[in-house]
Amino acid sequence: MARKADETRFEMQRHRILKAAASCFNQKGYSGTSLKDVSRHLGLTDAALYYYVRNKEELVYQCYLRAAELGREAMERAVRDGATGFQQAHLYIQYHVEIMVGDEGPVAIMSEIPSLKRDHRNEILEVSRRHSASFEKILERGIADGSIDPCDVRMTGNAIMGSINWIPKWFHGKADMAAEIRSKFPAILTRGLKSG
Repeated sequence: MARKADETRFEMQRHRILKAAASCFNQKGYSGTSLKDVSRHLGLTDAALYYYVRNKEELVYQCYLRAAELGREAMERAVRDGATGFQQAHLYIQYHVEIMVGDEGPVAIMSEIPSLKRDHRNEILEVSRRHSASFEKILERGIADGSIDPCDVRMTGNAIMGSINWIPKWFHGKADMAAEIRSKFPAILTRGLKSG
């Protein structure tokens, strides 16, 4: 039982570290952020941070894995909850936006992929490709079932994903802004999709 409690504490602290690191990287970029910045942000010693990650590159990699996992969960939930392609696209945007501006945020913007080691870079690029392909399938499903107007699914997917993924660059945690983003973004980003 004690081991399970230790694992839970470890995961909770790791989660806090990745959120703080995402905030620092989003604001100052990879080269402008040091591990000291992250430990200061959290009120931790440098040694405490090194217990969770070996270096800055690994921290960025872990932030990107977390961002990818949260996006995948939003996608799977949307596919499960939506009956048509359009509903799934709308719900995916809604769920992912809620992550970006809610308690799970901030989420790291994947703008520093070239700074990763080759194996980490290739893994993140592959995860990102799979995620984009999953959203394109939702759009294709909507075109096939008539709920989405025919469109170039690659370009449409890139436009929508880019809009969502850039939110952490300009959103900085204000509750009124979060509420506005939640209420308006799904409608704005799906306005051009709906058939009829």
